[in-house]
Amino acid sequence: MPRRTLVAAAAVGLLAAAAGPAAAAAPDRHVLLISVDGLHATDLAWYVHQHPNSTLAALTRDGVDYSHAKTPVPSDSFPGMVGQFTGGDPATTGIYYDDTYNHALLPAGTTNCADAQPGAEVDLTEDLDKDKTALDAGQGLAGLPNSILGMTGAPQTLLQPSGLPVDPATCKPVPPNQYLKVNTVFEVVRAAGLRTAWSDKHPAYAILNGPSGTGIQDLFTPEINSSVGTGDWTSDNNATRQYDHYKVLAVRNEIDGYDHAGRTRVGTPAIFGLNFQTVSTAQKLPAGGYLADGTPGPLLVSALDSVDNEIGSLTAELAKRHLADRTTIILSAKHGQSPTDPAALTRIDDGPLLDGLNAAWKSAHPGSGDLVAHATDDDAMLLWLNDRSAAAFDFAQRYLLAQNGTGNGISGAAKPFVSSGLASVHTGQSYFHTTLGDPRVPDLVGVAQYGVVYTGKKSKIAEHGGAAPDDRDVALVVSGAGVRGHRTVAAPVATTQIAPSILALLRLNPGALQAVRIEHTQVLPGLH
Repeated sequence: MPRRTLVAAAAVGLLAAAAGPAAAAAPDRHVLLISVDGLHATDLAWYVHQHPNSTLAALTRDGVDYSHAKTPVPSDSFPGMVGQFTGGDPATTGIYYDDTYNHALLPAGTTNCADAQPGAEVDLTEDLDKDKTALDAGQGLAGLPNSILGMTGAPQTLLQPSGLPVDPATCKPVPPNQYLKVNTVFEVVRAAGLRTAWSDKHPAYAILNGPSGTGIQDLFTPEINSSVGTGDWTSDNNATRQYDHYKVLAVRNEIDGYDHAGRTRVGTPAIFGLNFQTVSTAQKLPAGGYLADGTPGPLLVSALDSVDNEIGSLTAELAKRHLADRTTIILSAKHGQSPTDPAALTRIDDGPLLDGLNAAWKSAHPGSGDLVAHATDDDAMLLWLNDRSAAAFDFAQRYLLAQNGTGNGISGAAKPFVSSGLASVHTGQSYFHTTLGDPRVPDLVGVAQYGVVYTGKKSKIAEHGGAAPDDRDVALVVSGAGVRGHRTVAAPVATTQIAPSILALLRLNPGALQAVRIEHTQVLPGLH
């Protein structure tokens, strides 16, 4: 993946400004970041055209609209959100997905580190929760869900140490924030003496605290994959809307100058916000998705209406508290969703495919174990191999690309797809431009053909994680303080540029971010 190196002169000036992170702090300025997961730039443009009096239309009309913004690859929630708050891509941050593998760490639960073999899953999902079936992740609040705002603002206390990989040097579990290789916007803002808050979907988003562990003063993370009804909060779009509403209530309390629970007056944060899941689930549920012409279907339109109303309540609260002219709103998404063409959907159960790869390897190498140590497949294929040699990679590459035909797990009529669903296969080192032997990087990266979704579920109609335009082309609008009138920027930008832009808008030094310095990530053009 090419790194961004060309910059605007104004952005260069901002990166060079200020000797330290607190030198130019603006305590009267605020940045509200809103991530509408799954929101493509085309979705936003369509909705604004259809609803010219909507809140989304007002934000776009009064702000800078970046019509060609892209997320990091892989287009998963974790690298997407980490990128927005660090300014870095996975090769720099070390975060490739929410469920990955590390060849150098020891398995979770290891206590005899001297004799343990390295190689561990790094699971930053709901599986880390003390109780992943509970909306409060195991805090033990009574009267849920009405009492959910009483959830701790330090969700790292709700993670099970027994589920974390172990550092062989210290023989201690590695919490999510310590797994992150670079600092975050929250850490820089706190160092400047300003307040920080955020709301997201799992307690494992404590990773955004950064290596210091203290970046976010008020982190509200109700568990989206907890049980409700006959499924979880993503199984029914109405449930997802209710879930998102809890986070909106938390942010409204913060706008009013309280903590997320509305109990203690602490002042409105300098940087705060939330992510919405409503659009994402409406894109993935069997009753949702897109029409044949690529426009949102009825459920997705309704989900966009819901998000528009919720964001409208936030902008109204800002106006009520006389904060509108001191607050910049950044609207974007952690990831898109693919495919937006219903006819392109091809589901592949990757289980039999990977079982076949392991069986072929053991047949060719009698006495050996499985070749695949860990796999993460949504609409891309990331494999970590037990044998990291070039010969092992070549074997896996040849096997996967040789699975021709329309059988072996592919659903639907005959299509011009290999049965692995892969268009190409790469080493992780070449694909992500990492150093040889990096213990975090996937050993094999499979780029899926458009429309392929790896799933054993016959109901799922879209996914994210890959490199297709539908995965990566997301909305990005900056509106409010620091923006002088409407402007559309058609030049390509990256969502990682949000991080230095937040600091610049708060009159802090973007260069205080390690990833910004490593990747030369620039402030978004058109801001003041």
